[in-house]
Formats: sequence, C-alpha cells, structure tokens
Amino acid sequence: MAAAQNVITDLNMAITVTVSVQKPPAPHGYISISRKKLLQNLEISAGARVNAWVDSMRASSPTHIKSTPSLSDDQGSWNLHHPSALDMFEQIIDASKGKKIVMFLDYDGTLSPIVEDPDRAFMSKKMRKTVRKLAKCFPTAIVSGRCRDKVYKFVKLDELYYAGSHGMDIKGPEKRSKSNKVSESVLFQPASEFLPMIDEVYKQLVDTTKSTTGAKVENNKFCVSVHFRCVDEKKWGELAQKVRSVLKEYPKLRLTQGRKVLEIRPTIIWNKGKALEFLLESLGFANCTDVFPVYIGDDRTDEDAFKILRDRGQGFGILVSKFPKETSASYSLQEPDEVMNFLRRLVEWKQLSLRAQSRMGKGPVALTPCRVNSNGSCTLSDPQHTTSDKSRASAIL
Repeated sequence: MAAAQNVITDLNMAITVTVSVQKPPAPHGYISISRKKLLQNLEISAGARVNAWVDSMRASSPTHIKSTPSLSDDQGSWNLHHPSALDMFEQIIDASKGKKIVMFLDYDGTLSPIVEDPDRAFMSKKMRKTVRKLAKCFPTAIVSGRCRDKVYKFVKLDELYYAGSHGMDIKGPEKRSKSNKVSESVLFQPASEFLPMIDEVYKQLVDTTKSTTGAKVENNKFCVSVHFRCVDEKKWGELAQKVRSVLKEYPKLRLTQGRKVLEIRPTIIWNKGKALEFLLESLGFANCTDVFPVYIGDDRTDEDAFKILRDRGQGFGILVSKFPKETSASYSLQEPDEVMNFLRRLVEWKQLSLRAQSRMGKGPVALTPCRVNSNGSCTLSDPQHTTSDKSRASAIL
C-alpha cells in the first residue's frame, strides 16, 4: 500500500466541542491508492490473492490459534511479556499515582462476549452496572468498529463517550447547564463524504453474499462489516472472492480484518488510535504529562490504540485474549469476565481513595491498592486498613 500523502484532503467534518480546548485535529489525509494499483493488488493469480485472504481469515480465528502447538509452547513466554492486569493491579495503580486516569474500552469481546449473531452481542447487567460506576470515577469512552448508534443501544449509558465505526463517528455525553439546558456535545465525523459510497457498497455486498450460507453483512455507517463466523470454512475462499469483486470497483475504500470479520473502510488515515488522541484532546489532555490513558480491547484494530499509548509513553494497553498474539499492549486479560473484575477493582480503589481524602480533609492520598476477595471484602496491603464491609463491596458488584 502506498504511503499516505501529506496533503490534507478537504473532508466534510462536523465538529462541536463542549470543553474549552484547542480545535481538534483534522485527519491527516487519505491513503493514496491508484485505481490501477488497486486492481493489480486485487488481481488473483492462480488463486494466490484469495488464498492469502483465507490464510489471514484463519489467523484471526482463536480456535485456530488454540490448536497451534508453537504458540501453545510460547504461552509462558508471552505471559511474561504481557502479564495479567489483575495480577499486576498494584503495579498499575502505582504507575498511575498523581495522574488522571482516562478509560477507553472496546465493545465486542471486551465488554460483551463474542457471539455467532453480532446483533445479539448484549452486555450483561453486571457489566453495565460496572461500566456506569467506572464512568463516575473516570472519563470513559467506548471505541468500537460498530456503528455508534448500535453500540449505544447495547450499552445504554448516556454518561459515556462513544466512538463508532473505528473512531470515524465520535459523540460525547450531553452536558446540562445550571439552568438545566442541554448543550451540544462533542461530535466528530471525519468521513462524512463517504456515506453514500458506504451505503452503495453495503447493498452490493448484501446482494453478492446472500448465497453464502452464514455470511452476514452489517452497515456500520462509516464502514461495512462482512461477518464470516457462521460460514463453513470451506466457503471462506468463495466469500473472499465475492468481497473482492465488489471492492475492486471502489479505489477509495480499503479492506481490513478483525475477529471473524472482513471490514471495508474509507482510505482516510483514521483509526482507533486517532480516535483516542482526539478524545484526549477534547477532554483537555492533549499536551498533559499527568494523564494516564488505559485502553482495553481484543481485536487487531485495537492495536492502533495500543501503539499510540506506547509511542506516547503514557498509560498502557490491555489485550483481551486467551491465546498468545503479537501485540503492542502491555498487559492482558483473558475474557470479558476478567475485564469486569479489573474495572471493579479500579472503581473500588478510586472510591476508597476518595473516602480517605474526605476523612482527612486533604488532597489526594496515595493508597495501597485493594484486593476484592471472593467473599466480597476488600483487603489492603496494610492490615490496619483491612475492611470486610460486604455491603460496600456489593455496591461495586
């Protein structure tokens, strides 16, 4: 793929920011792909291109990763480099002392389990309650490849920031003034001009793939997702060929992959990492050294955000995966249940910290991180501050 041009393309963007910050950054431009080069890249020589797609589709499947002996042998080594965020909770809190924690969460596979029908990827009531409490303690954003409106219908929490379509559709919570008037929230849509094209491609893909049993095409507003989780693996090559036949007519769109999904996106340079940077700037943390962003996600598209955090040298990424994967994340969690436990511990630690500040009538107090025990109690490293108030812990759970 050719390098991105330096010229910033005129994009039809809608930007409204409620907080007093500098003007949000515009996308850096398009990924430059000539029609001739695109057709050459998509041209299939003896099935090589489709075979490469199918190999990549297999690689995105955790079931195949699980059966790979070499990766299984490397599990211990991988865990050393990407330890459990639950096991390392105290070290994580130590690193965040004196800084403002900001939370970024993927949805599918992070807040909800991966399911066969993407329309039924509901989050549990316990997870929703946990995320609601999290948002009361820290600025919190959901960053997903799904359409923003669809993610909101799953999450149903007004106090969050939502970045849908891999960050190409961002909206913040509505703010109310003292007079109870609702002010406009953050709104950023760097790919608005692509909407007619995306709708056109969606309709073509629905028609083209309807004969492939199990294939599901989803319109995520600024991108189109072709789910193949329920497609017989023997038919993956056929499905890839059908997607290719549509995509070759649209040089301004590109193909990316996630977990059991092919995604067609505009060729602008915008992703979950750019969305993270935009949200940090909107919150007033653009050039701050005292911010501590935490990004939790399970998909390869989350790697853009992990890389941004690593490059900034601020905060860290947490990969949700049961299997070893190449990642720029610093820590790992195995499944959404572990994500929920980690978020609960963050909330409990924050609430204990606020209570201590309130009792002492002083500024921020450095507390030893707590551990939520199986019986609902919260234990601090200092035995003089050990509590077993189950009612308090149950409020978090």
